[in-house]
Amino acid sequence: MNALRKPVLPLEAVPQRRVVPLHHRRRKPRRSYGLVVAEMTVKFAVNGILSAAALMALGNLFPYYWAQQARLQELKLEIRETEKEVSQLQSKVNRSFDPSQARTMMKEQSAMLAPNQRRVVLLNRQDANTP
Repeated sequence: MNALRKPVLPLEAVPQRRVVPLHHRRRKPRRSYGLVVAEMTVKFAVNGILSAAALMALGNLFPYYWAQQARLQELKLEIRETEKEVSQLQSKVNRSFDPSQARTMMKEQSAMLAPNQRRVVLLNRQDANTP
């Protein structure tokens, strides 16, 4: 029966890999980490310098900020006082233009009296006896 069988030939020749022993393999050159370390050192130095400059700028700005806040408080106080004065003046203006208050305003602002009134001046008794 073996004689009737045709021999089987491989359709494609499979290339065999050549096994290279470990000691013969080419070693990759090791990376030099010195450049990476130097680059990171420079980055840290630059960032440190920038941080220090920012902190110094903030340190210089805080006194200016506090002075501005003090000035703002002074201005707010002046505004409150001015508003009080304006309200008082407004009430005086309203009173002076009120027709029912006209006679009272004339009495306050001038020495004239109405014809049916007399001026009364009070004196101490001691002042009246002395010549």
